[in-house]
Amino acid sequence: MTNTPEWKQNLDRPRLKSLFDLFPVPKPVIGMIHLWPLPGAPGYTGYGVQKIIDSAKREAESLLNGGVDGLVVENMWDLPYFVGKEVKPEAITTHAVAAAEIVKNFAVPVGINVIHNGGINCLAIAVAAGARFIRVCILTGARVWDTGEFDHGCAAELMRKRKELHAEHIHVFADVDKKHSVPFPGIDLATHIEWTEFYGADALIVSGKFTGQSPDLEKVREAKRLAKKPILTGSGTSIENVASLLQFADGIIIGTGLKKDGVMENDVDPTRVRQFMDQVRPAREAAMASSRQSSR
Repeated sequence: MTNTPEWKQNLDRPRLKSLFDLFPVPKPVIGMIHLWPLPGAPGYTGYGVQKIIDSAKREAESLLNGGVDGLVVENMWDLPYFVGKEVKPEAITTHAVAAAEIVKNFAVPVGINVIHNGGINCLAIAVAAGARFIRVCILTGARVWDTGEFDHGCAAELMRKRKELHAEHIHVFADVDKKHSVPFPGIDLATHIEWTEFYGADALIVSGKFTGQSPDLEKVREAKRLAKKPILTGSGTSIENVASLLQFADGIIIGTGLKKDGVMENDVDPTRVRQFMDQVRPAREAAMASSRQSSR
């Protein structure tokens, strides 16, 4: 018997109990697909949607052939970025078309990220594409982006829209202390984690200050200590540091570290992906052994 009210049980039911609910392995690695500039972005030169799709599929094949466990489709090259609802419809629709091709062609969990903080846009794309989760940059709190905008959490609108669209199967992975931004004074890591978990996040993401920059190991350790939900790293993981980060992180989201020469605009390097996964394997085996021990 439980004393938890029925409404609260219903509210909590869609939330992940652990990353195992999505991924069949401990310490999952989620590879980023960095879409070419979408229509309307300064880098777009009229090459059409098929070029964007073809590039995304090549990246997915390279990532999965190397052994990653999931994918996120992201508008990485739409810089300088719009914020939230300012993201344009031509970009959102193209993003959805490309993501739908990834979902259709690759049998792994696929997520969506829209930079900067496209919570509602992420959800709309995920619904259209059949994605399993979204990365929300600022679910709670308030921050200033590198593009200058003051921005705030989108939890109230996002969770209501998810309910309205019958999309509660789409999980929310939310950043805390998000890269490319600085917090409103007084919002420290502990506060941001507490708020973000309270408002429905399924997993939390910690990152460095900028794309390709690793979070400090102590920050990952502290996030894991504070959080009740799984912790993933969201930037700067590499062949050299992944073993250290996986001492505390429950999973990895990685883009730049799997590109040729570790340069974010380069193609995914399949050899680099395999070498990275070789470094992940011992942490995975240790987690599996610990799980078996605790279940006895």
